[in-house]
Amino acid sequence: MAAQFLDVIEYFDQTGEELVHRIPEEGSAETKFGSQLVVRESQTAVFFRDGKAYDVIGAGRHTLSTQNIPFLTKFMTSMVGFGQKSPFRVEVCFVNMKVFTKLRWGTSEPVVFRDKELGMVRLRAFGNYTLKVKQPLLFVNTIVGTQGIYRSEQIHEYLKDVIVSRLNDLLGEQLETLLDLAKVYDELGVAAKTRVMGDFEKYGLEVIDFFIQSITPPEEVQKIIDDRSAMGAVGDMGKFMQFKAAKAMGDAAKQEGGGGMAGAGMGVGVGAGLGMMMPGMIMGATAGAQAGPKIKCPSCQAEQPAGTKFCGNCGGQLTQTTKCPKCGNAVDGSPKFCPNCGQSLSAGKCPKCQADLAPGAKFCPNCGNKTG
Repeated sequence: MAAQFLDVIEYFDQTGEELVHRIPEEGSAETKFGSQLVVRESQTAVFFRDGKAYDVIGAGRHTLSTQNIPFLTKFMTSMVGFGQKSPFRVEVCFVNMKVFTKLRWGTSEPVVFRDKELGMVRLRAFGNYTLKVKQPLLFVNTIVGTQGIYRSEQIHEYLKDVIVSRLNDLLGEQLETLLDLAKVYDELGVAAKTRVMGDFEKYGLEVIDFFIQSITPPEEVQKIIDDRSAMGAVGDMGKFMQFKAAKAMGDAAKQEGGGGMAGAGMGVGVGAGLGMMMPGMIMGATAGAQAGPKIKCPSCQAEQPAGTKFCGNCGGQLTQTTKCPKCGNAVDGSPKFCPNCGQSLSAGKCPKCQADLAPGAKFCPNCGNKTG
């Protein structure tokens, strides 16, 4: 392949995605003293001769001469019989010095995080960052090498892995629970930028901006967080259930007024729910009343609270029954003497301590005094 001869050395990147473009893209080209090197404001040129980088040239139009580019004298003075217009072989790497934006990072696989409230959860994190080349010569020598074109996406995958690795360490050190995440996004972003800065600088790169857009757990963990928030908003669960039951009863009453088939269906659903809730509510409300002494209905033998006048099961009238302590005869009502044996059924008092005595008691249960 014939060698290229360059009178004007320049490059314009139309894509805006190239970090480095080498002229020529393969091998080297011939040029001579008096040739022009054009470097734009957003570029820096790294000048190579015989595979060695001699200098970094800034923006402007440069004439290749020992006066305008003094570093050329390092290798020109040793060349015997070299005329001012004689050719020599060069390579120039144009480095794009603009800020590269729209660079996104994210976790390809969820990372495990120990949350003090939720336990072990798997997290995904996403964000973006911007960067620029800070040291062109270092970047070309350590990353680009002899590649003719080096685009931003070629180093992006490596930098993304670096970011995710540093963020994992940062979360374990500075975050205790996901419930506190919303208030520390900015702080985590600044800390993460500081962590990755050293990794970028050793290749001649600089992180300009770094943002964390989201750190999210799986959907099932998000649902648990939502449920916890709902429970916190409810407060007293007992009062909340009473409110819901009362509201459901009101809605059911409205449906009875005529809602067609849809209303009837909803009424059935509400009724079924109330049918399950109401027994427990009623039992709780009447537990105190049912805890006292009971008597049996003489007609249906159903137990009723003591003092009840009518049976709640059959409607029959209930009377107080007293058992004679002497003959065991059951006596209805409140007579003073047993109609079977004449035993007194009235409760007396101990003549010594005035404690109440059961009918027929011979000794006081309080002081042991003989009463009869």
